[in-house]
Amino acid sequence: MVKLVPNGPDIAPLGVGTWSWGDSLFWQYGKDYGASDVQQAFDASLAAGVSFFDTAEVYGLGKSEELLGQFIQGTATPVVVATKYFPLPWRFNTQAVADALTASLKRLQLPMVALYQVHWPFDFLMGQKTLMNALADEVKQGRIQSIGVSNYSASQMHQAHSYLAERGIPLAVNQVQYSLLHRKIESNGVLSAAKELGMTILAYSPLAQGLVTGKYTVETYQPPTGARRIDPRFNQNGLRKIEPVISVLKEVGQCHDKTPAQVALNWLMGQGDVVPIPGAKNAQQAEQNAGALGWSMMPEEQEKIRAVTTPWL
Repeated sequence: MVKLVPNGPDIAPLGVGTWSWGDSLFWQYGKDYGASDVQQAFDASLAAGVSFFDTAEVYGLGKSEELLGQFIQGTATPVVVATKYFPLPWRFNTQAVADALTASLKRLQLPMVALYQVHWPFDFLMGQKTLMNALADEVKQGRIQSIGVSNYSASQMHQAHSYLAERGIPLAVNQVQYSLLHRKIESNGVLSAAKELGMTILAYSPLAQGLVTGKYTVETYQPPTGARRIDPRFNQNGLRKIEPVISVLKEVGQCHDKTPAQVALNWLMGQGDVVPIPGAKNAQQAEQNAGALGWSMMPEEQEKIRAVTTPWL
């Protein structure tokens, strides 16, 4: 288990990202899948020991939080919830933070959340110090257990950490894009800053939106749909570039009876204080993700994967 902050919640070393739950703008919710599918993803995750769910007020314009809230009401299994505050330009005082949290808690049907994160490091009129103090107030009031940020640079992490330290509160996480095809946090100082500050990295898009699963190949090329259609990594040239990576993931997977996706997630967990939060739109995807838990690859296998993905540092 991973402890986010002292005296705070323990979470499994793997979570579930719920951006696709209720979102029809970027994803195909309501068309390719619906509420019953994501309910099954929720149930399958819990059955596999994955009980940490990450959502946000903007996912599906609140629908993701609503769905998660409904599902939690229907289970006796303890669930750890993280959600996010979006620093919109017109949110310029501490009351705006309190109001946004109140609305999220109402949708989630919860009295408090384990982790409340700032979705992007925008300042606008409020400023980071005011924002961090507003979040610290909510910790003191017991409506959030721990504070996190998302998409913050190393210097922004240090700044937020120092503001919270003045209130005697740790900064728990930075949620950032991190996958074998997006390893920039290793080279831009974010990963080392997290280790220095005692923070956890929540890795979103840890499967590179499915690219590392081996599902997308040049041989079986179909123009992608949804959010992937505007991503050049999914065109034929992009898929050709990642062939050596998929080959190594398959090779390592064969030694452990694991899929390329499970190997990719396990590699991220092996970096220390990194919790991947892959999405799951149905039970099959949730079960597949959970297969990353409970085993370890050899150091030489980790190194082989590290070497073949250096172009993405």
